[in-house]
Amino acid sequence: YVTVGLGNHSKEAQKNFEAAIAESKEVIECHNVTGSYEYLLRVETHNLHAYKVFHMDVLGTVLEVATISTHVVMESSKDARN
Repeated sequence: YVTVGLGNHSKEAQKNFEAAIAESKEVIECHNVTGSYEYLLRVETHNLHAYKVFHMDVLGTVLEVATISTHVVMESSKDARN
């Protein structure tokens, strides 16, 4: 999971971010949330190297992105998707 904070909170900035994320095959879910960041993403990659590429080449190129925090799931004791 990745939390993303935007540097600008305008409607245009949100639309630009969402359009960029819609093009990313690694982003399985994108949620606009309340709290200290604007978005919660569920990202799936083959390995950490592939995540690094996504981090740099996708999130790192979206001008609206100000902060990125990555949360790696080590184990899921409950997952309704299974």
